[in-house]
Amino acid sequence: MKLIPLPVIGAAAGLAAIGALVAYFGAGAVVRSLFAIGWDGFAAICSIHLGLIAAMGLAWRALVPGAPAWIFMWGRLMRDAGAEVLPLSQLGGGILGVRAVSLGGVAGVVATASTIVDLTLEFFAKIAYTALGLVLLVNLRPDLQVAVPITIGIAVAGLIALAFVVVQRHGFDLFDRFARALGRGWADRTASEVASVHAVLAQTYGRKAGLCGGFLLHLVCWVASAIEIWIALRLAGTPLDFSAVVVIESLLYAIRTVAFAIPNAVGVQEGAYIVLGAAFGLTPEMALALSLLKRARDLAIGLPALGVWQAVEGGRLWRRLTPRSVAFPVVKSVGPRREDHG
Repeated sequence: MKLIPLPVIGAAAGLAAIGALVAYFGAGAVVRSLFAIGWDGFAAICSIHLGLIAAMGLAWRALVPGAPAWIFMWGRLMRDAGAEVLPLSQLGGGILGVRAVSLGGVAGVVATASTIVDLTLEFFAKIAYTALGLVLLVNLRPDLQVAVPITIGIAVAGLIALAFVVVQRHGFDLFDRFARALGRGWADRTASEVASVHAVLAQTYGRKAGLCGGFLLHLVCWVASAIEIWIALRLAGTPLDFSAVVVIESLLYAIRTVAFAIPNAVGVQEGAYIVLGAAFGLTPEMALALSLLKRARDLAIGLPALGVWQAVEGGRLWRRLTPRSVAFPVVKSVGPRREDHG
């Protein structure tokens, strides 16, 4: 009997949770909240998000000086599309981004190493974003007794991020020695590939300006992403201060990071929006509408991107499998060449 993968079970449970929440709080009320934002608001939110994706692509490109910026913008778009639209984890989206950047002309080892560093910088930026949200939360709602557990969570996340950096800098040496101890064959090849990635990682971490620029740009993008929900709430007639929206969004993404094993954080995002929004007066219907609005935004951006990606990959596969056309034989002249007549 074949076991069902845990991510599939998690996604199914999340979809069931979304359906139950919408039914409990009223599908009609959720739909009315969505329509209150309107198509113009939805288009504005999608446009802002595309701009943020491009900016985060530039943060990635800061780690690879000299490479065309558009390659990393495209790679970032594919990374997000894979993580938010397809039933993949964040890791799966990262792999898709590496593939896209590699096809754009960046060496595979550089694409892999820069992705690892970029994901690390973004993780640190998320921690700083969550810390900012915590400070604002304490100032806005000092009555909520959540500062201590959130602070502990931020500290643990920081330690995990630091450990991840240490593994990147030194863990590959241990793996390399282990692989070489196994002998020839796959171990030698694996050790060689790991050594190449490790070398590029060391070079990337040596670019201090690129590291600082990438981190700051990621942090700015995460803070700026709250503008989308701030605009949506104003259009829906239930405005909140921008600082309150930053609190909700920062804690939401912290919760999503913890729930990384569930594809697209299905169900988790909706529940988090209801709980966090209630602290600032948002109704459950509006909270659900905001979550569904984000999912619709991801589909509106991600599906066309994946369609283009499929066409590109399909074209490459077709050219690889289709035999070259056979040219007609060229009959060479058997007479003397013109230059032979002096």
